[in-house]
Amino acid sequence: MKSGEMIRSVCLGKTKVSEELANGLRDSKFVDVKELKCYVNCVMEMMQTMKKGKLNYDASVKQIDTIMPDELAGPMRAALDICRNVADGIKNNCDAAYAMLQCLSKNNPKFIFP
Repeated sequence: MKSGEMIRSVCLGKTKVSEELANGLRDSKFVDVKELKCYVNCVMEMMQTMKKGKLNYDASVKQIDTIMPDELAGPMRAALDICRNVADGIKNNCDAAYAMLQCLSKNNPKFIFP
């Protein structure tokens, strides 16, 4: 949680998204706003789960196994397998990360995001 808060703080400042919009992601409230999409991309790139709009599957699995407790890791891994190709063909990095996050949220009953 601590590393998530640090990443969150950096990305909030970098993208100028409101905390209210960023907090909404925790409740799967996806608003079609460029700053919010780029906030998601920033977080995922800092976590090394996405790079230049492409999912880094191996790094994602490693992050899940390293930082998540078992009761959250299993559902997140299952969602990742379902969503692994959802961003393919999306040119904009922010849009790609956002599509990935929406898919993960939809397919994971224990979804969390910083």
